[in-house]
Amino acid sequence: MTENDNGADGLVGDWMTLKEAGTALGVGPNRVKQYMRDHRLLGVKRGGEVMIPAAFISGGDVVKGLPGTLTLLADSGFSEEEALEWLFTPDDTLPGTPVQALAENRGTEVRRRAQALGAF
Repeated sequence: MTENDNGADGLVGDWMTLKEAGTALGVGPNRVKQYMRDHRLLGVKRGGEVMIPAAFISGGDVVKGLPGTLTLLADSGFSEEEALEWLFTPDDTLPGTPVQALAENRGTEVRRRAQALGAF
C-alpha cells in the first residue's frame, strides 16, 4: 500500500475504509487485507488510513473480473498507484473507464488491454 498523494483522488470518487469494505463484503477488515495481498482488491493510504475504491465492490462481492485484472497489472509491473490510475482513467475506446467496464460485465476487453500492457 502506498500513500495516495496525486491525481488518483480526483479519478476514483468514493472511498471505503477497511471496515466499510468488510461490511459491504460480509467479512472482517483482516479478510479485506488478505484480499489486498491476494490481488482481489486494491487499497491505498489516504490520510494515514487504508482506503478501498467503493467502485470495486458491488452487490456484496468484489466486482467480477477485478482480481484477474489486478493480477495482470501487477504482473506487468504496475505499482498499486499506477494500477489505480489505469483502472479509473477514461478510455474512449471502451467507452468509459476500465472499472466501469468491469462493473458492466465487459471484463474480457479490460483484461485484454491489461495483458497487452505487459507486452511493451
